This record gives sequence, C-alpha cells and structure tokens, in this order.
Amino acid sequence: MLSASNDRASASGNADSFTDISQFEHVPRRYYGRYLASVVILAIVAYIVVAFARGQIDWVVVGRFLTAKSILKGLGNTIVMTILAMALGIVLGVIVAIMRLSTNPVLQAVAQAYVWLFRGTPVILQLLLWFNLALVFPVMGIPGLFEVRTVDIMTPFLAALLGLGVSQGAYTSEVVRAGLLSVDTGQYEAAKSIGMPKLQALRRVILPQAMRVIVPPIGNELIGMVKLTSLASVIQYAEMLHSAENIYYANARVIELLMVAGVWYLVVVTVLSLLQSRVELRFARGAGRASAKQ
Repeated sequence: MLSASNDRASASGNADSFTDISQFEHVPRRYYGRYLASVVILAIVAYIVVAFARGQIDWVVVGRFLTAKSILKGLGNTIVMTILAMALGIVLGVIVAIMRLSTNPVLQAVAQAYVWLFRGTPVILQLLLWFNLALVFPVMGIPGLFEVRTVDIMTPFLAALLGLGVSQGAYTSEVVRAGLLSVDTGQYEAAKSIGMPKLQALRRVILPQAMRVIVPPIGNELIGMVKLTSLASVIQYAEMLHSAENIYYANARVIELLMVAGVWYLVVVTVLSLLQSRVELRFARGAGRASAKQ
C-alpha cells in the first residue's frame, strides 16, 4: 500500500510539472521567400503575355495559317519523319546495345566506335554529310549487276531519315544498355538454367523487365525527335518549319509563321507526353505491386 501511494504522489507531481499550453495559439509558419518568388514569377509571366499580346504580331494571320495546306502537309511530314527515324533509332539502338554487352571483342569495339562517332558529331553535320554522300560514293550498288547514281536515291527524305535515325540509334543504344544492366543477373542465370538460348532469354525474360527503365528516356527521346526534325530544313526536307519558312519568305510574316510552327510543335509534344505517361504506367504496374509487397 505504501508503494502504491508513493506512485500516485509521484504521478501527481509529474502532472503538476507539465506546462499548460492551452492558452497558446498555433500560428502556421510563414514562407515569405516563397510568396515573394511566386509574385515575381507571376509578374514575369504576365509581362511576357502582355508583350506578345501588344507586340507586332497579327494574330489573325496566325489563326489563318494554322490550317494552311502547306503547314498541315509539313506537320504530316514531321510526324512521319519522327516515327520512322525513331523506329530506325530503336532498332539500331537495341542491336548496338546487345553488341556492347557481347563477349566478342570485335562486336564490342564496333558498337563503341558507332556510339563514339554518332554521339560525337552534330546532327546537322550528319544530315549534310548524308545529303552530299554522292561526293564520296558517286554510284551505289553491286558492280557488274546494278549500279545507281547516289544523287538519284539520296533524296532529302532519305538523307533526313538516315541522319536522324542513325544518330538516334547511338543515344538509344545507351538507354537500352542501361535497361539491360538494370535487370538482376539472377534472371539471366534462371533463363540459362531452363535451357533458353541467349536471344530467346533476351526477348522473353530480360527485355520485358528492362522496359520499365527503358521506356521513360525513350519517350523523352521521341519528344526530342519531334523538334529535331526541324534540322532537316537545311537539306530542303519539307517538314513543318521548312513549310513555314517558305511562306514567310513570300509574305514577310516571319513572326506569325514562327508562331504557327510553335503552336503545332506544342500540340504534338503535348499529345506524345500524354501517351508517354500512359505507357510508363503500363510498364510500371508490376514494379508498383512488387514494391508494395515489400
């Protein structure tokens, strides 16, 4: 009984020692730096909007040329070139990535040289080299069977496709290689233990798991390719910027036609960004469930 009474006394003493905070008022922290930064940013954005609204831009002309036939044709050519060049880049990237991971030193050296060469030179330089390939190889074909003048087959379309696609393959190969390396080595060993050939294991086991790492940067590269096609205007490929340039050379509406091209680029990039998000969610579903279980 003495012990119990001592405990109650001790508890009562501790309760009295606590500070009564009921009279205090909770005041949220003020982030004045954030508020100031937000005001400055909004002011800059408002200034830019007003400047464009009051600038020497005839927005009626912009609206009229948004659906001009030549602009829409250039938009179609931009989309086609983006898809084809990216497809070529992905195919080359997968092949080169596999070569980089090969145990064959010759394949490794060739893959490394390819990446070094096409990542180390500007894309516009590569476009010009492909377009002027006839200066190096006047004819192409198999001697004695058939030969074709290079200048006849190296059209602006083909030169743009090769220049953009082959260059993209060098960047894509590094993305694919990183994705393959992200897969646990146990997966390779498991596929080997059940007798899968290397290529079948790569297609059925490794690549599906690597896609979670590969898809986001590839989607980013696809969006970049949309804008990169504008470089093809230097070799007279009729993409969207080239079409806009042809129009403003004739009517001197430079800023208006550049705005038209900018609007369409933003539309295409927005659509691709939404598609990229959906694809990323699809490939991340398994990883999300796995992480939730852990």
